[in-house]
Amino acid sequence: MESTNPPEAYCLPVRLYKTSVFYSLCPSSPSSPSHAVSTLAAPMAFEAARLSPSLGAAFLGHRAPSAPPFLRRLPLLLPRRFLRASASSGGDGRAVALPSSELRKRRSSSSATSAPAEDDKLRSLRRLFARPDIAIDAYIVPSQDAHQSEFIAECFMRRAYLTGFTGSAGTAVVTKNNAAFWTDGRYFLQAEKELSHVWTLMRSGNHGVPTTIEWLNDVLPSGCRVGIDPFLFSSDAAEELKDAISDKNHELILIRDLNLVDEIWGESRPEPPKEPTRVHAIKYAGIDVPSKLSFVRSQLAENGSDAVVISMLDEVAWLLNMRGSDVPHSPVFYSYLIVEMNTATLFVDSNKVSEEVLEHLKKAGVKLKPYEEILSDVERLAEKGAKLWLDSSSVNAAIVSVFRSGSDRYMKKRGKTGRQTGKEPSSVELPTKSHGVQNSTVNGLYKVSPVTLAKSVKNKAEISGMKNSHLRDAAALAEFWCWLEEEVQKNVALTEVQVAENLLEFRRKQDGFIETSFDTISGIFPLFVVSSNFSSDYSASLFSFMCWYGISYGFCHSVVCLRPRLMTGCKVG
Repeated sequence: MESTNPPEAYCLPVRLYKTSVFYSLCPSSPSSPSHAVSTLAAPMAFEAARLSPSLGAAFLGHRAPSAPPFLRRLPLLLPRRFLRASASSGGDGRAVALPSSELRKRRSSSSATSAPAEDDKLRSLRRLFARPDIAIDAYIVPSQDAHQSEFIAECFMRRAYLTGFTGSAGTAVVTKNNAAFWTDGRYFLQAEKELSHVWTLMRSGNHGVPTTIEWLNDVLPSGCRVGIDPFLFSSDAAEELKDAISDKNHELILIRDLNLVDEIWGESRPEPPKEPTRVHAIKYAGIDVPSKLSFVRSQLAENGSDAVVISMLDEVAWLLNMRGSDVPHSPVFYSYLIVEMNTATLFVDSNKVSEEVLEHLKKAGVKLKPYEEILSDVERLAEKGAKLWLDSSSVNAAIVSVFRSGSDRYMKKRGKTGRQTGKEPSSVELPTKSHGVQNSTVNGLYKVSPVTLAKSVKNKAEISGMKNSHLRDAAALAEFWCWLEEEVQKNVALTEVQVAENLLEFRRKQDGFIETSFDTISGIFPLFVVSSNFSSDYSASLFSFMCWYGISYGFCHSVVCLRPRLMTGCKVG
């Protein structure tokens, strides 16, 4: 009679098209490595076939060693949704990957009512294309906010609102006749579930999948106008897009005065966050604000600049020893900062600034202005002839565009004044690219932010804080694993969501806890290895008698094999 207790199990991570796959290695003896088998050979083969016909054929054609009895029964413990094949058989018997649009069409073919050919959001968006003050043929909707953040406040989740896809990464492109969505391998399965049939899913990184620029140049006739919100693109990204689409005589249109998705979102769009900011104590920061500002000013003097624009939210928070709660799981607040040789200006909603924070800023010589006035101040500096330091990889295209326009007006005015007084305008030699100046803008220094490198070198207080936070979190995780093992031994019915919520409670008990760095990714194998997003109630699986369970936190993952009286696993990061 076969034993129901599996032998000792170990985990090894394997990458398959950006998807973590954990193999259970169960050698019958230390000298028999050939007995290593995949616990999910069939589902993996189907996934491989879906992603790539050649890879799928290799998987499906491979004859693996026979698995131990307990592994042959393991698929019976898995949710049925993971055992469905996403591949079709070609006429010659090969496995052929189907595009997501075809899969959705087949799934919905049995439905009595078919979905409309165009959803209301896309219809409303395309109507805006024809407005005389817009007049575009395509519109690109990225995931970022005006500060190039990956994780953003709800009111800035324009791509999620338009497409229905809730993952953190992706780009939507809408033309008059097409709608396509790009995301990376972490989110292929999630995108298939959440996108409606009007969207074509583009699996970035897969062979034969065009980039957004390649696709636009292919589907648009020559001479079209491609619109973007310049606040949502870094200056570098906008320049790259402009140059690439010009190959087909397309024109990049910066629509600065309104965001088209906001227009159709209307009154249902969430309000901007108004959470209060707080002072980050010097015992944690290690260096006070005046010292940090002094360093930045020394960098300005060394590079011959008059001011620097800081737009990355984490850099503003670090430089001013402040924290906020505008973005879930991130201690940042929406703001810009301009540091000049003698002054510094924080552009932020004043309602977020308490008396304590205001006093903290005054001591450092930092004054406040409304968040929306950043463009007018950049324009003012440009028209004065100030040389501005801009990190074009992070500062948005709207700020750089305003600065360049203001600098051009300054140069024209300077030349006109010279002629009126009978003097020749002084010749200005364009600095070379090695000095960070691009696009003939003599007053701009385009270089990595001075805060980026300064922030990356941790002082003693910061290092101590990082170590202590890891120790506290390790204690919470140890308590969590003990609790989970006891619950499994008692055959308590648990879902992935319930387990993640309990882990959060263990963390909350630790001193100094504020919030997690992101929602815990909690999944029963194979859900954990095919999804990068947090389990929700609709997809939560029950823990079975024996299952693999994994959690992801920060850049670390923990995976264990859960079964009565045995709990083994390894931690990979």
